[in-house]
Amino acid sequence: MKRLLIFVVMFWNLLFGSCHDTIDWANKDRYALENQALMADSQQVRAVLMGNSITEFWFELRPFFFKQQQLVGRGIGGQVSSQMLVRFRQDVVNLKPQAVVINCGTNDIAENNGPYNEDITMDNIISMSELAISNGIKVVLSSVLPCDGFLWNRSVTDAAAKIQSLNQRIINYATDRGLPYIDYYSAMVVDGGAINPAYSEDGVHPNSTGYQVMEPLLVTVLDTVAPLAQQPG
Repeated sequence: MKRLLIFVVMFWNLLFGSCHDTIDWANKDRYALENQALMADSQQVRAVLMGNSITEFWFELRPFFFKQQQLVGRGIGGQVSSQMLVRFRQDVVNLKPQAVVINCGTNDIAENNGPYNEDITMDNIISMSELAISNGIKVVLSSVLPCDGFLWNRSVTDAAAKIQSLNQRIINYATDRGLPYIDYYSAMVVDGGAINPAYSEDGVHPNSTGYQVMEPLLVTVLDTVAPLAQQPG
């Protein structure tokens, strides 16, 4: 049932998103109320996870992890990196977190918003990083998760190779700029560039077990760049 809901949401975003495009193409209002509540709270945000459905479903499946680790999820299913960049100020900068963890690229490669261009995707990742840094927010970059195909766009037959190429670009940028990098990919890939079937039910999105593989990798980096705040009492 959970997987069915995921695909309904995914196809709704892809097929009917154009009805919303003229108003809010990047869906900047999606988290407006939650953002207002956080900004009204004096408690500092440890880290915002910026992403697509992989981030969105992470919070849905593992909300206790987000609460325990003082994380804010700002994933929107179906989004490409260009949309994330447009809403980056509303969903990250204005919240004044200690850090942001950027995870994107899957839907770019899946051609959710037209033909894939690795240079444009990388430019968007760099722009988000620079926007965060210029506002005193620490940047953590992360790999695109492994995937060898998309059920909603089977015309993309070289997803695995494109993911490997983009990940190498992200690694190179992180290394050049001295930014932390989380390698989810190596922990979750099997031969051929697919995600380990034990960690996903649809070949794209992690299941609860998959997220439990990702979580210690994330926490290890965040403990260094944005330690947990002391809880009152």
